[in-house]
Parts: sequence; structure tokens; C-alpha cells
Amino acid sequence: MAPGADTSPIEPMEALLVDALPTDDGWAFEPKWDGFRCIAVKQAGAVQLFAKSGKPLHRFFPEMVEALRSVPAEDFILDGELTIAIGDSLSFDALQARLHPAESRIKKLARETPSTLIAFDLLAQNGRSMADLSFTERRAALEAFLKANPSTSLRLSPQVDSVQTARSWLARTGASLDGVIAKRGDLPYRPGERAMLKVKNIRTADCVVGGFRYGTGSKLVASLLLGLYDADGKLDHVGFTSALANEDKPALTHRLEALRGEGFTGNAPGGPSRWSTERTSEYFPLKHELVVEVSYDHVTSARFRHGTGLKRWRPDKAPRQCTYEQLHLEARPSEIIKDILDPA
Repeated sequence: MAPGADTSPIEPMEALLVDALPTDDGWAFEPKWDGFRCIAVKQAGAVQLFAKSGKPLHRFFPEMVEALRSVPAEDFILDGELTIAIGDSLSFDALQARLHPAESRIKKLARETPSTLIAFDLLAQNGRSMADLSFTERRAALEAFLKANPSTSLRLSPQVDSVQTARSWLARTGASLDGVIAKRGDLPYRPGERAMLKVKNIRTADCVVGGFRYGTGSKLVASLLLGLYDADGKLDHVGFTSALANEDKPALTHRLEALRGEGFTGNAPGGPSRWSTERTSEYFPLKHELVVEVSYDHVTSARFRHGTGLKRWRPDKAPRQCTYEQLHLEARPSEIIKDILDPA
């Protein structure tokens, strides 16, 4: 890769979602951090950051560019997670706020909420690709690299061989941890392949259906908008589910259209989230009568990070019972987060 080219030199290796952590020998486990996957490249003094999609990130994280430019090593490729700590947890919203068109705004946020790169792989060093080496060999090289290139902006992602410890991490997933990654020690780096394993902690919650959206160019429901009551009794928008069977949509659309009502009385659709689009604020508001049970894997800023799974309708549940109290949030401060944010 020529210095200055806005193209990632390597496609990140990805992980296959599975139901449980492997228990046979030969596996290593790492936290799945709540941030932006990042390929960090330094070549001939030039630093570039690339997202999992291959799009450049360096414009949005100038403080990380400067931090990597300042380390002694001149030629390397790191794989890791860009994160921003707010208090004793990691904030995905703070990362999203960086994706702003105004350079002045980005520089202001870079000073106020500096980022940290939590590194978990070393892919090249001094012009030599390390992708064909085993994960065990790359991990040893990464540890040596970070020891030789200390920076307050760089952290080594914890790694253990104990499945019991990995399960304890999984039990604490929530606001900072997104799950657990399992890697075989003999695994070479396989760009673009789902060669690792990931496990998430799936939970359920009962939510009020505060509105719905039609499908694009359709008169049938495409997704249900979910709400939870806050301490003041206002219904906040917390996410959506689109797990609707096609054969159920005509009757469900008719049922929903007959319930037009107040919709969300607290935080309404349109707030920032990973899945925001130009249609985010467009929805059909409903009376607070219907309750659904949904499955979810992650909560950020009191919202479901991803789309949820529809488990069942709950005609037996009173809408007023659908409050934030049922959400599982990460116990804070957890020791693993403290170790990253304030290492000894």
C-alpha cells in the first residue's frame, strides 16, 4: 500500500456467531469490545485508520493519528477496536458523534473525549506480513510491540485460556462489552473470513408497541417501534423489531391502523443510533395497548443497539409494567473495564 492511499491494506478477519463458547483445548478468549473495529496502519510516518467496511476513519480521530505517529515504530498494521471512555464505561454514542462533517467539531470532541485503540492483533511489522503466523505467535509479537511502543492511547486487549473466565466476561456484557471472541491458538489471520467465533448474551424484555413503520413502497407493516416507560411515566422509544412473518402482515397492519394514538411521549424516534436512517422519525403512532416480548443482545444509552427478535405477543402484560427496570445493564465498574481504562 502506498502511503496516503485511502484503501485498507487488509480486510479484517471476522467472527461467526455461535450459541456457546468452545470448551475443547486450543482456544483463547478475548472480550468483544463496544467500539469501532479498526485497522490502524503506519507506513513511512503516515498514519491511517480504516473501519471494518474499509472506509477511512483517520479524519474523525485526529488524536489517534497523532498518538500512533508519535510511537517509535515506523511501519506496522494493528487490528483493534477504537473506543471512547466516558466515566467508567465505553460510549458508543461518543464514537458516533465523531462522524461529523465539520472539522472544527471533530477537533473539539477529540480534545474533550479522546479515543483509545484496544489492540488485539499485529498483522504486519517492518514491511513483513504476519498474517500466516499462528494467533499464538502474533499475540506474542503484539505484546512485545506494545511494550516497545508505550502510549496512553494504546491498550492490549485481555486474553485468557480459561473458559470459566470467558463465561464471567459474557455474564457482564452490556454497556462496554459486546460479547466474547474465541480464537484458536493455531489460527492464521484469514482476511474477510468468519474464522473466529463470537458469543453474545441474549436476553428478553417486554416492550410497548408505540408505533410502526410501513415497508418502503408498501402499505403493509414492516417494523414495530418499541417503547419503555421512564420514571416519569413517559414512553421512550428504545428500538425496533422487524421479525414479522409475511403471512401475518395484512391482518397485523389492519389491527395496528385501528390503534392510532399518542405514540412516544418521551424520547421519540429520530435520536442517534447505529441504525438511524432518513426515515427514522417517520412512523405511525399508536395507543399504548400492545405489548410484545423481544430478545436483544446489547443496550447502549438505554436503547437496544441492534434490531430485536420478536418472541411473542403479551396480551397478559399491562403496558405500564414495561419499564427500564427489566433491562440488564452491565454492572459498573467491572474489573475488566477498569483494567483497560486505568492499567496498573
